[in-house]
Amino acid sequence: MTTPVEPTPLRPQTVGTDTAASVRPPNNSRRREIRRVVLSSYLGSTVEYYDFLLYATAAAIVFAPVFFSDLSPVAGTIASMGTFAAGYLARPLGGILFGHFGDRYGRKSMLLITMTVMGGASFLIGLVPPASAIGSWGAVMLVLLRVCQGVAIGGEWGGATLMSLEHVGGRDRGFAAAFTNAGAPTGSLLGTIALALVALLPEDDFLSWGWRIPFLLSAVIVGLGLFVRRRVSESPVFQEALDADTSSHAPPLFSVLKRPRSLILVAGGCTAGVAIQIMFTTFGIGHAAAAGVARSDVLLGFAICQFFAIFALLGFARLSDRVGRRPVMLSGLVGFAVLLLPILSMLSSGNAALVTLAFVLGFSICQSATFGPMAAYIAEQFGTAARYTGASLGYQAATLLGAGFTPVILVSLQAAGGGGTGLVAAFMFALCALSAVFILASRETKDRDLAVFEH
Repeated sequence: MTTPVEPTPLRPQTVGTDTAASVRPPNNSRRREIRRVVLSSYLGSTVEYYDFLLYATAAAIVFAPVFFSDLSPVAGTIASMGTFAAGYLARPLGGILFGHFGDRYGRKSMLLITMTVMGGASFLIGLVPPASAIGSWGAVMLVLLRVCQGVAIGGEWGGATLMSLEHVGGRDRGFAAAFTNAGAPTGSLLGTIALALVALLPEDDFLSWGWRIPFLLSAVIVGLGLFVRRRVSESPVFQEALDADTSSHAPPLFSVLKRPRSLILVAGGCTAGVAIQIMFTTFGIGHAAAAGVARSDVLLGFAICQFFAIFALLGFARLSDRVGRRPVMLSGLVGFAVLLLPILSMLSSGNAALVTLAFVLGFSICQSATFGPMAAYIAEQFGTAARYTGASLGYQAATLLGAGFTPVILVSLQAAGGGGTGLVAAFMFALCALSAVFILASRETKDRDLAVFEH
């Protein structure tokens, strides 16, 4: 691990040109370092999202009968989704905590900590006894470990994004930063495959011990991620800013909240994108299975859509480097709103092929268009002095608003509608319209100078 320099917070100032590391043509050594950093961000994000979204899928199909068996199926599902929401409530806290120290002392060390916390919490989830053994204490343990996951991923996303964005710095930085978001479908893909394989077990075996295996495997994946992450260097944009200034200033959070426009706009603009993601990850999977498609077939269809999403979101991020972040993200929201009713109809069809098509159209294409440029869109709104804090808090606020309670809301709306999806469609359409307004109100940032300290 790189030893941090003496804590010397940054003083806001203006730099007329981008950092030297981003404007000079990279030599072979520099290119190798950039590739290593991007790979580290991708693998780290994959590990984090494997653990975080694995919980989402398990909450949709496992936790209700295992930890809330004394409740009705609907009440058990809602209670299970409630434990899922605890992670999103904790994510802004993680963004503030790790963002503060990441802006003061560097990105790399914070990322090593977040990965360790996430992996440890996921491993312990796989060991939580069921309600039949310890009653309600199992649910309490789930909530506490879910909070640890939320704190960890709240600090992970911003740091991983900035490592790629600030190392590349130039025209292709949106594409590089998107590898952090590409870790979301990759991690979800790995988690879904793992659950799909153990779902082939007899029902009793799957619910008693099979579902635990993917959580326990996170220890191995975390070990690989830590090995890669320890070998990368600190962000050159942050290091040059730190070396140039030794005076003190207010905590980064104060700088972000003093002028909150950027924070509000990115949180509102990204709310629908993360809501779409979590709609498919939780409600979509559970609804398709309840409509008659075998659980393993639903998970296989979702795994297929996750595979395509990896490449789609990278492609949309590359496009945003050319035409801008806002046009690409808006196209994803409009496309999803147009296809929303057909997608819900396919999820309700009881046909595995149509369910897979719904996942591909809604998630692989529409959600990827909003998610691909999102990393750069958020991070570019803030200056170096508070970029880790601002990006982390903005993204985590969006996940709290768009995903934290979305599974509970969607299940409740479906129940209120007598099992239909009309109210679900209305809610998701409203979120898309709201986020579109915030994106239109924000500025285009694809050509912004990253070396400007203030936001």
